[in-house]
Amino acid sequence: LHATFTFTPQCNFFAHILLLFAAEKHSLYYIYTALSKPVDLPGIYQFTAMAQLDDIQIDYYNSREQRKIPKQTWMKEKLYEDYWEEGTQSRKSKEHWFNVNIDILMKRMRHSESDLHVFQMRTGCEVERWGSEEKFSKGVYEYGYDGENFLSFDDSGSLQFTQLYQPRVNIPFLNQYTKGYLGKNCVDWLKKFTEYGENELRNGSPPDVHMFAKRSTSDKIKLTCMVTSFYPKDTVLFIRKYRTSLPEDETESTGIRPNQDGAFQLCKSVEIQENEKANYDCFVAHRTLKEPIITKWDGNCQDCPPEIDLAMIAAVTGAVLVLLITVAGVVVCILKKKGIIGDGQVTYISVAIYSIQSV
Repeated sequence: LHATFTFTPQCNFFAHILLLFAAEKHSLYYIYTALSKPVDLPGIYQFTAMAQLDDIQIDYYNSREQRKIPKQTWMKEKLYEDYWEEGTQSRKSKEHWFNVNIDILMKRMRHSESDLHVFQMRTGCEVERWGSEEKFSKGVYEYGYDGENFLSFDDSGSLQFTQLYQPRVNIPFLNQYTKGYLGKNCVDWLKKFTEYGENELRNGSPPDVHMFAKRSTSDKIKLTCMVTSFYPKDTVLFIRKYRTSLPEDETESTGIRPNQDGAFQLCKSVEIQENEKANYDCFVAHRTLKEPIITKWDGNCQDCPPEIDLAMIAAVTGAVLVLLITVAGVVVCILKKKGIIGDGQVTYISVAIYSIQSV
């Protein structure tokens, strides 16, 4: 829709309705990251693993503490100690596997051990819910080395490898195992975790909306709509001019990003002329809102120089000159009365005052 239509207010309304009645989506992903050697930086470990439910981190493991720990209160309350102990042993096994295989990859690529290399894995599943009906929609199983994918599970249900890595297992068997894990095991855990965190996941958090402008170039300013602290992450945001949404190819978007508190944020910006006085606003629709939020731009620019009021400057300058002339006249009269200056000097000073008055 964004590439085809310019959104009118009616289109904005329908976009909001579609968002409210769209399928409820949930996802569960496991992300593993191994480094070829330790890095002496705070918060960076040679191996880390985490699970994310609907883009919210629910557990975590690193090579220093070597414990799988809950990151959500409801995870700690619903899952007993045996679960976390078994999970710790599983993560330790994966840590060993990653350490062995990153060495193998480095040797195959003929990479030096003195350089830093990264080996990653991401696996998980997504489901859609329409009322009481649920449908598996997507499975992900992929490996990457130094930012390049070398194994992935495609839409046809087959694992695709590059020549960088050829596993020593039967491919049909691996395909069958991967399908079973993604379509059954992963979905079962996704359902279970979603049920455990039902209150937090379903209640959601409404968005905070801000609209502001900053200088972009010498004659343009960047007008920005910032939406933050919302959950779930599905949202609609348009920058509008005279209540008509600007085309997407005219706006710049950060994309939806996570906040540290588990909520999300999104910014969209557009450049306009500094002296433009059109009516701009942000249109935001979200599942937690009964009606869209519309925030208008107040016309101010945060770091633009203030406009020069010539009339005010002229008035102030005139008042100062009148005061100077009055003071000068009084001083001349006093000096003449005391005989300090003569008539010739009075004439000279009068000419000077007249000159100032004529400016």
